[in-house]
Amino acid sequence: MSAGLPAVAGRRRNADRAARAGLLVLTLVALVPLVLIVFELLSKGLGAWSWTFFTTDPTGRFLGDPGGIRSAIIGSIVMVAIATAIAVPIGIGVALYLVEYGKSSRFADVVRYFVDVMTGVPSVVFGLFVYIVLVVSQIGGTFAGWKGSVALALLMLPVVTRSGEVVLNLVPDGLREAALALGAPRWRVVARIVLPTALPGLTTGSLLAVARAAGETAPLLFTVAFVNGLSLDPSARMNSLPLQIFNDVGQAQDRLVQRAWGAALTLVVLILLVTLLARFIQKRSRLA
Repeated sequence: MSAGLPAVAGRRRNADRAARAGLLVLTLVALVPLVLIVFELLSKGLGAWSWTFFTTDPTGRFLGDPGGIRSAIIGSIVMVAIATAIAVPIGIGVALYLVEYGKSSRFADVVRYFVDVMTGVPSVVFGLFVYIVLVVSQIGGTFAGWKGSVALALLMLPVVTRSGEVVLNLVPDGLREAALALGAPRWRVVARIVLPTALPGLTTGSLLAVARAAGETAPLLFTVAFVNGLSLDPSARMNSLPLQIFNDVGQAQDRLVQRAWGAALTLVVLILLVTLLARFIQKRSRLA
């Protein structure tokens, strides 16, 4: 019996080494596209970066100076900020209902089902929906920045709701029961106990939703259109980084294509910063 043990242990070690080697190879294969994309962005995008690139607007000229991407950066920030103001309160409110009130009821299960469906809906569908409901019917004019924000908010809503539900479920039931035992009403328990405890996780989920919405192009094509100049009016057409990239990358002039690469690198850096901020908040909440 004991003579067979070394052979079994040897087979297990060999199987373990083979599994580790296979996982390492698969990891390296998965990293190859990411490395190539980052290399391509850096090699072609850094050449477009300059002070004027970030401080001037697109000129719309085919010849001469094409201008920078200031209006695209500011337009993206404005539209994503409005979308965040719409999606985050609604998403967290839905998550609170599902965890604190709906729980396992039939209506709560239906809500969860439709949230899961919204998570898998392509972004272009949200853009077409807002286009038909708000743009074609000319509610508040035709193309407008706030309509693009509505489309982005629809994209963010299931992400905020799902992540919020997960985070709220992590709040210990003992905290709720202790507050209820002291005579606090349910709404006060939610406001004073549950939300402050889950705040870091809710913030992380909201930032991840922001990172997703910031890079979407399809919804903005149908709702915002494209404009070169800087506009801070959400009721008018606005520029954005995804639209700027989409408009420039198909141009015949090399300087416009280079501006598209520079705008793409800028967009990736902004999304990376938002993601790192979300990870930092998540890490700080774990340490606390």
